[in-house]
Amino acid sequence: MKYDVIVIGAGLAGLVATTEIAQRGKKVLLLDQEGKQSLGGQAWWSFGGLFLVDSPEQRRMGIKDSRELAWQDWLGSAEFDRLEDEDYWGLKWAKAYVDFATYEKRDWLYEKGVRIFPVVGWAERGGYLAEGHGNSVPRFHITWGTGPGIVAPFMKELHQQIEEGTVTYLSRHRVDELIVRNNSISGVAGSILEPTSIRRGEKSSRKIIGEFMYDAQAVIICSGGIGANFELIRKNWPERLGKAPEKMLSGVPTHVDGRMLEITERIGGRIVNRDRMWHYTEGIKNWSPIWDKHGIRILPGPSSMWFDAEGNRFPAPNLPGFDTLGTLKTIMETGYDYSWFILTQKIIEKEFALSGSEQNPDLTEKSIRKVLQRVLPGSPSPVQAFLDYGEDFIVADTIDNLVIGMNKLVGEKRIDIAKMRKQIEARDRAMKNKFTKDLQLTAMQGARHYIGDKLIRTVKPHRLLDPRNGPLIAVRLHILSRKTLGGLQTDLAARVLDFQGKPIDGLYAAGEVSGFGGGGVHGYRSLEGTFLGGCLFSGKIAGASVINKLL
Repeated sequence: MKYDVIVIGAGLAGLVATTEIAQRGKKVLLLDQEGKQSLGGQAWWSFGGLFLVDSPEQRRMGIKDSRELAWQDWLGSAEFDRLEDEDYWGLKWAKAYVDFATYEKRDWLYEKGVRIFPVVGWAERGGYLAEGHGNSVPRFHITWGTGPGIVAPFMKELHQQIEEGTVTYLSRHRVDELIVRNNSISGVAGSILEPTSIRRGEKSSRKIIGEFMYDAQAVIICSGGIGANFELIRKNWPERLGKAPEKMLSGVPTHVDGRMLEITERIGGRIVNRDRMWHYTEGIKNWSPIWDKHGIRILPGPSSMWFDAEGNRFPAPNLPGFDTLGTLKTIMETGYDYSWFILTQKIIEKEFALSGSEQNPDLTEKSIRKVLQRVLPGSPSPVQAFLDYGEDFIVADTIDNLVIGMNKLVGEKRIDIAKMRKQIEARDRAMKNKFTKDLQLTAMQGARHYIGDKLIRTVKPHRLLDPRNGPLIAVRLHILSRKTLGGLQTDLAARVLDFQGKPIDGLYAAGEVSGFGGGGVHGYRSLEGTFLGGCLFSGKIAGASVINKLL
């Protein structure tokens, strides 16, 4: 069969691009190195967070947002400083994306059947001045159904198109080469990997059982980033974030390897902003791992106290949920690659959420009954499972026993009990008044002015050492790999550019492999909820651009 377009990668960006093209009757070949059970890629595992601006959900929660405020926040976070070169197209993509998030994204998804959880979350709060990093207002919209919920309409559309004959989907087909003829991309070649029956997310075999070659008028690369390739992460690690961690957890399955970046570079595609990446500081080892070094991110509320490996409290704005990369830098400057939360049973019951579809069965299953159980006493069941079985959790009745447990876990007496007690007692004394000089307590009180945080995300301020609020809990936090913020440089038509800034004929890219558009739409920092949205937007643009080329 002759194909019009080949799409590499069956994650969210690949699904969007494929379905957009097939809607117009063009023949699409969708290739992926993993099995059919992995259709949807990383997006399937996600919490389903979406960055939306001035949404009905925000307005119902009393949030006053605008495109202007969102753009101010984006620029303050991105800090684009390579405008004549590597950031040239990233800035243009950023403007287009904020417009998309304001005027089009929600309605487009709504028409496809996607629904939004009514309480808007406040992620990446910043903690600096108005023009600095962070979301000025809550913008983190959770998809009803989490990651599978955002993937579902595109998977449904894909299966229909497969039945109609406009899409051919070949799993276990790993692209090893982009074919160039007459200065234009004309197809792909690669290896057929042996069939696999593993569970979604598990590491699959790389045994080759055959080869393939297919021609097309256009190729769209949607192969994802480098999140599971620790060697490449460390190679690209920027000095501004301190020394690269010796130990990390992986927030993505093993197949997120970045292979297509190098393959594209070999035929002249340009990679920009290699040093920009997004890794989380609140990673915990999954007690029931699916992939290698499987880590889960804690989505913390603002009340846990945060300490370094030696028991020193981090200063503001290194507070839970405020500045991911700022805190990452602070942690790495300590000389250790882990840190600690100290909290109470009351805090963990109300403030702890775990990222990922599998850690939020109530939202993923769209169960209103189960969601309502979150307001009942006790920890959510996935959190309780980590308390019961997770090696990074210490539970104790006194601060003395808590610190003893923390030191035992790391195999070294790094934290002094008296010093730890002194810091927590100082924080607790501030609980006697509604006003304080402790900026974390000020932030906690400010959070509770927002009804969404007060209802489900921020516990009433209380003394940590009061036994009535216990037991005490310590959580060891690891660095958790996640997203590539740089990537293949693309223009606003999603065309991959060469080293001279000219489009490579017939070659397009979307999703994380393109830095979610332009080779770095986020600049240095993300506002959260923008990764899924970046796959949606760039995949949509790539599909439309290819259609324009073919018509």
